[in-house]
Amino acid sequence: MHTRAPTHPSRTLEPVQERHDAPLAPLTTFRLGGPATRLITATTDAEVIAAVREADDTGTPLLLIGGGSNLVIGDKGFAGTALVIATKGFDLDGTCLELAAGEVWTDAVARTVEAGLAGVECLAGIPGSAGATPIQNVGAYGQEVSSTITEVIAYDRHTRETVTVPNADCAFSYRHSRFKADPERYVVLRVRFELEDADGLSGPIKYAETARALGVEPGDRVPLAAARETVLKLRSGKGMVLDPEDHDTWSAGSFFTNPILTDAQFAAFHARVQERLGDGVEPPAYPAGEGHTKTSAAWLIDKAGFTKGYGTGPARISTKHTLALTNRGEATTEDLLALAREVVAGVRESFGITLVNEPVTVGVSL
Repeated sequence: MHTRAPTHPSRTLEPVQERHDAPLAPLTTFRLGGPATRLITATTDAEVIAAVREADDTGTPLLLIGGGSNLVIGDKGFAGTALVIATKGFDLDGTCLELAAGEVWTDAVARTVEAGLAGVECLAGIPGSAGATPIQNVGAYGQEVSSTITEVIAYDRHTRETVTVPNADCAFSYRHSRFKADPERYVVLRVRFELEDADGLSGPIKYAETARALGVEPGDRVPLAAARETVLKLRSGKGMVLDPEDHDTWSAGSFFTNPILTDAQFAAFHARVQERLGDGVEPPAYPAGEGHTKTSAAWLIDKAGFTKGYGTGPARISTKHTLALTNRGEATTEDLLALAREVVAGVRESFGITLVNEPVTVGVSL
């Protein structure tokens, strides 16, 4: 099913689309960021590897771009080579699925649902490319890709070889993986999944909001199309499905990860909540492994005073969801970062918790 990339792919970049001083903003869902010194678009694994090797051989900084839905690029742009991974490939063999890194994720999810296979249907509508999903361990509405990924085929920039990384070696955790932990090492080329044939039914519905919307109990299964359509409707209501006409979707989706707290940290947080909001107010709390509790970043942001639509400048909180920071059309990256820093400071002051940004920052930081 998988054709290994040649050990020494051709170094020529003649067939590859190349531009200089190229705008990067149009390649991101935020529509923000300055230009790249050089922009290359690769449509095959061999082209991807050749471009990466050339950058490594010449000591040129390299920025990998897939769907651009998880990138915050500085206004000064990127002094180096930006590589757009535009590879294509959807290979379904029974319940085994292999996706090229450049495949549009939400389109791939739709095709698995059409094929009657469960496992990623609740990840519908998530913008970006398939190659980014293992890096971030993409998850939503009770599903994470780590539960269906069997292995990741990647180019290892240290060993200069194409490697196959089994799930057990991916070090998946909440919105994290070995690929995210060591971003300069691996370039994801292909991702393999093992899906489930449940006679046209979804996986067990785990997320309470989805179950309520479907009118079922958590743990029940529903027709695959119903699960996908319900998730798309829920996401759209929060401005989390891309729409060029809707500035609430000019974002990176959830800008902050949900904090995971130790028992001691949660107890201190709980006390701050009672003190600030009054006895009887209980913050969201979800089990997150022994001795740890996950709480809601959206709840923290809202209760700290940053409600939907907050802001007066060109970067504001979404009018549909407090977890999304948005570009209202004329924002700069600095406008966005100023808003993000204000939110982080406000939540820290109110509840003693420091929010962590989910998107990758390029040339800037909070």
